[in-house]
Amino acid sequence: MLEVIRTNKAPAAIGPYSQAIRANGLVFVSGQIPLDPQTGEIVAGDFAMQASRSLENMKQVLAAAGCGIEKVVAVDVFLTDISLFSAFNEVYGSFFSEHKPARAVVEVSALPRGAMVEVKCIAAVD
Repeated sequence: MLEVIRTNKAPAAIGPYSQAIRANGLVFVSGQIPLDPQTGEIVAGDFAMQASRSLENMKQVLAAAGCGIEKVVAVDVFLTDISLFSAFNEVYGSFFSEHKPARAVVEVSALPRGAMVEVKCIAAVD
């Protein structure tokens, strides 16, 4: 059985998709860009602020699904500039300190709304 996950603590989907889907003991979180959930706009500030907001949005969707960030098994990261890899790692490390899920980071030519970063993940739920 599939369950659609929704929360107002993360931005609403900006297209024909769900924030997340729970299925067969897993939660699949859609890509999260650095949108402020209250305004629907990209957060002001530098790359670190965008990375932090994207990860916080992911964390809030996970919470709505009933699991924490410690249940994440894989993360995919999309950067518009791969030279920001180290800067992303600094922010990412503050979210994933002890627990280190599998991860991929790729450079893309552009992201929705002019974002510099997007993150998505798969987590296990009890």
